[in-house]
Amino acid sequence: MQHKKMTKSALLRRTLFLFFGAALMSVGLEIFLVPNKIIDGGITGISIILSYITDSQLGIWLTLLNLPFLYIGYKMIGKTFAFSTLFAILVLSVGTALLHPVPPITIDPLLAAVFGGIILGIGVGIVIRSGGSLDGTEIVAILAAKKLPFSVGEIIMFFNVFILGSAGFVYTWDRAMYSLIAYFIAYKMIDVTIEGFDESKSVWIISDRFRPIGEAILDRLGRGVTYLEGEGGFSGDSKKVIFCVITRLEEAKLKSIVEELDPAAFLAVGNIHDVKGGRFSKRDIH
Repeated sequence: MQHKKMTKSALLRRTLFLFFGAALMSVGLEIFLVPNKIIDGGITGISIILSYITDSQLGIWLTLLNLPFLYIGYKMIGKTFAFSTLFAILVLSVGTALLHPVPPITIDPLLAAVFGGIILGIGVGIVIRSGGSLDGTEIVAILAAKKLPFSVGEIIMFFNVFILGSAGFVYTWDRAMYSLIAYFIAYKMIDVTIEGFDESKSVWIISDRFRPIGEAILDRLGRGVTYLEGEGGFSGDSKKVIFCVITRLEEAKLKSIVEELDPAAFLAVGNIHDVKGGRFSKRDIH
């Protein structure tokens, strides 16, 4: 099937978000972390250390070290990802060069680690949501995981422990600990930015009283439900499965509805990062 060309409005929207995300990351680095000798994980952390050792521009190292991963990303993920990543990296590199002469907002390392981590994490999260990347560590981890008996997450953690630990030798050990704080905060903010604050949840319910439960969810929560056909693997009996999508705040009320109508019902709740289409929008309830 031929790849559908992106519309001009969608391309403009992606470009603006990539620019904004990369610009935010450059602020987090040059206004908070780098002046206070605090590093991030991944390629960014290596770039900060090399920039400090060689007394050169951070943007140069960010571009040079990420270039090999652009080719790998092009082969593994596609042209759109590669061009989005290249654009974001160039914006990041130029942004760090322009902001380098600007004095830091704070010289308190704890404040710098916290707020730098927040801003950096939001910026990276926006870039990832827009189809790009600002660090090649994950691509390396994906390739390495195919040949090593470790998961992608374990390999990334190993890389970053080594990189963040290097800050202790290059700077001081208290800076390495501040770097760990900044990295942890940035990591969490990336998750929040990608998944959103209004996290959705998928719900699967198996019950002989599927109809009353489905109607109660529709009437009392205002959420649509879908009835799926199922079959018990052990008994071979035909089963009805209720599927619906709710918000995090509605989870407790849904559980109380199921408990009230069928305490023996099977209930499974999972997180969803994104919901589009269908009839997810909430119906008015009275």
